[in-house]
Amino acid sequence: MRGFTTRVRQLIIKVDELKKANTELANVVNQRDAEITKLKEQINLQEKKYNAMMMAKMIDIADSDIEASRKKINKLIRSVNKCMALLNGNEEEVDD
Repeated sequence: MRGFTTRVRQLIIKVDELKKANTELANVVNQRDAEITKLKEQINLQEKKYNAMMMAKMIDIADSDIEASRKKINKLIRSVNKCMALLNGNEEEVDD
């Protein structure tokens, strides 16, 4: 009977140790979960910043395209005006 009592006490001690280890591991898991959540929030924030930056870049490109197109159109208009002046015989109106 004495051996049985000793064995039961050893098992109780082992259970207590395992409970303590389980609690410690649960704390580690909770800390990691909190860290993962924080990192996911940072990723989302960085994605939003990236998307905003890309949108700004697209707008900037669009603006420069508009300016380039405007210059091309103005050049074409001047060219047409020169041609019309030449056709009308008004060579003095031609700007070079």
